[in-house]
This record gives sequence, structure tokens and C-alpha cells, in this order.
Amino acid sequence: MLKLHDELIEELAKSLMEQNYNPVVVTNHRLYARRFLDYLAERGMPVTMVTPAQVDQYFRHAVRCFQDRYGRPPSSRWHRLPHTAIGRLLRLAQGTWPPEIEIEPGAMLRRAICHDYGNWMRDERGLSDATIDARLREARRFLDWYFGRSGADDLSAMAVRDIDHYMDMRAIGLRRISLAGSAAWLRSLLRYLHQSGRVPTDLSAQVISPMLYAYENVPSILERGQIEMVLEATGRDRSPRGLRDNAILQMLAIYGLREGEICNLRLDDIDWRADSLRIRHTKTNACSYMPLLTPVGDALLDYLRLGRPQVDCREIFLRSFAPYTRMKNLYGMVDGRLAAAGVTPVGKRGPHIFRHARAVELLRASVPQKIIGDVLGHRSTESTNAYLKLATEDLRAVALDVPGSEVLS
Repeated sequence: MLKLHDELIEELAKSLMEQNYNPVVVTNHRLYARRFLDYLAERGMPVTMVTPAQVDQYFRHAVRCFQDRYGRPPSSRWHRLPHTAIGRLLRLAQGTWPPEIEIEPGAMLRRAICHDYGNWMRDERGLSDATIDARLREARRFLDWYFGRSGADDLSAMAVRDIDHYMDMRAIGLRRISLAGSAAWLRSLLRYLHQSGRVPTDLSAQVISPMLYAYENVPSILERGQIEMVLEATGRDRSPRGLRDNAILQMLAIYGLREGEICNLRLDDIDWRADSLRIRHTKTNACSYMPLLTPVGDALLDYLRLGRPQVDCREIFLRSFAPYTRMKNLYGMVDGRLAAAGVTPVGKRGPHIFRHARAVELLRASVPQKIIGDVLGHRSTESTNAYLKLATEDLRAVALDVPGSEVLS
């Protein structure tokens, strides 16, 4: 058993080193894994048969040992790294961890419906992955609610009253615009359920959503001076993370890209000889080509040469700590860089405010609306119209002649 334990620890350390983890992290993982395996050996528990309950038992034992040694309980974050190390160790020993839970028949049906619904949206409707994920989240929520409430084993008895009760439940704590989105996604699911024969009646028309008014909300926006402050402050940070964040912010400010379009950007999307950048638009699945402008190109070169980890991953922007996988969201980074620059926008503070700002700059530069839509990756002009309400200062400068207002002499 001891030989097996030593081999597992060495395999764990090798796996971490291959993922470019810091040597200190690797050493800590070895230490926590050794303590756990020693605990199992003392009790004659084979590591290949360990259950989640036994892992919980180990941590209760470890807490008691900590209290005996230091005279106080550990902090709430104390077990985080040991728990991670033990989880990785058990994945090596058992293949999967945590073990798969036996799925009840009702859950299997819900999973099958969502699987088929996702394929239908992808193959029949041609929707993007981001849209499919959002609609599947609503589908899972509705199906969990319906089966849990009705106790039925199929959808044949679904009625209008069920739709009304669900929307009443969803309305609690949601803004009108969020509730309208949930209603739209539920309609999509109900249309699919009817087309696939799982529901005899098309109930999609019975989903009542709140009234929304065109351009009723003015999105958050950054002024050019604020953008320059953020870029200047970030540009002074020459750490690997600073170089990465500067390149991302340059792309947000100059191209107005969506978060997913930056996170999905790959090394082969840059044509250095042609000074061109290929953008995969997340909402339309279409590709467009942008000129690789000097500020963006310089920032990308600095990051690729001096800041990006040397790994096989093809995505350009990676996490700053191991494991070095692609970034999945930019909200925390943008919020932190805004705060560091002393910029406090009104409303939301995510990456989309740079997109709004870029749209307004193009509008104020008298760029045709069609070209603005092409730059932003919009499928229709209606999507671009939403940005017109942001140029409020331009509207204030418009003076209208009022009939009968002439001064009579």
C-alpha cells in the first residue's frame, strides 16, 4: 500500500508540474496528499474505495488536530487548499471525483430533454453556444420546477396554469427586463416540446411577459477621458498580468468587442503580415476581419513576448495563475482596473461599457449606422439602434424651430 501511495504522490506532482504550477504549490499538494494517505493507511482504508463521507470524516479529524495543536479552530478558508489537493489525488486514484451520483428516472428524463433541446437549437436553429447555454439554464430551471411540483413522469399533462404559476414564481426578485428574457427562453422551450411531440399543445403563446419600452434604459458608458485614465494606469503595470490586461483593454476600447470574442481569440486569428485580426462573433457565429491597429498590435506583442505563459493552449489570453487555461470572463479584471485608475462609472462596471463607449464615439464621428453595426458584429440595425440613446449630449445640442416663436417687431 505504501508503494502505491508513493506512486500516487509522484503522479500528482508530475501532473501539477506539467500544468506549470509553482513549485511551492506542488510541495504543498504533496504534503496534504501524504497526510491524507497516512490517515487512510492507519485505518486500513484503500484509496481506490474512498467515499465523500470518508473525506468529510478526515477533515473533521484534521480540524481536531489543528485545535489540539494551536488551541483555536482554523479559519473558514483553511481547508480550501487541502481539499483541492485531496480531490486531485482521488481523481488520479479513482478516475473520477467526486463519484457520479446515481440518477433517478425523473432526472434522466430532464437530462434527455435538455440534451435533445440543445441539439435542436444548434442544428435546426443555428444558435450560438452562448445563447444555447442561456436557454438551457432556463429549461433546466423550468423542468426541475415542473417535475418537482407535479410529481408527473412526463409532460403530457402540462397546462396553461402551470405556465402562469412558473412565471409568477420567476417574477420574484427579477427586474422586468430579466423576466422578459426568461419568458422568451421559456417560449423557445415550449415550442420545441410541442414540435418534438412531448407536449400535445403549443403553449408558447400563453407565456405572458412584462411590457418593455424601446430604449427605456440608458446603459452605462465611459467618456474618452476615463478610458484614457484606465489605459494609462494599466499600461504602467509591466507585470505579466498587467501586460495581459492592457492588451485586453486596448481591444475593448478600440474595437468594442464582446467579452466572449476576446476570451475566444486564438493565436492563429492574428495575421501579423497582413496586420489583420479575425473576430468570431459570439452571438451570430460569423467571422469578421479588423485591421490590427498599432496600439493593439504593440500591446499584444508585449503580452505574447513577456507576459503570456509558455503553454500549448492556443487561446491568446490565459489565466495569470496555474492551471494556465483560457480566460472565461473579464468582469473582475475590468472592475479592478477601473478602481485602480480611480474611475467610477454610473451603473455596471463590466467590459460591455467599453463597447457602449465605442459605439457612441463612432456615432459622434458621423460613421454610418450600417458600418457601426458591422464593427460591433450586429446582425440587424435594430441592435445598433440601442446605442443611439447613449449620445444624449449630442441630442441636447439639437435646436428645433418652434412655430410662432418669431419675435414680432
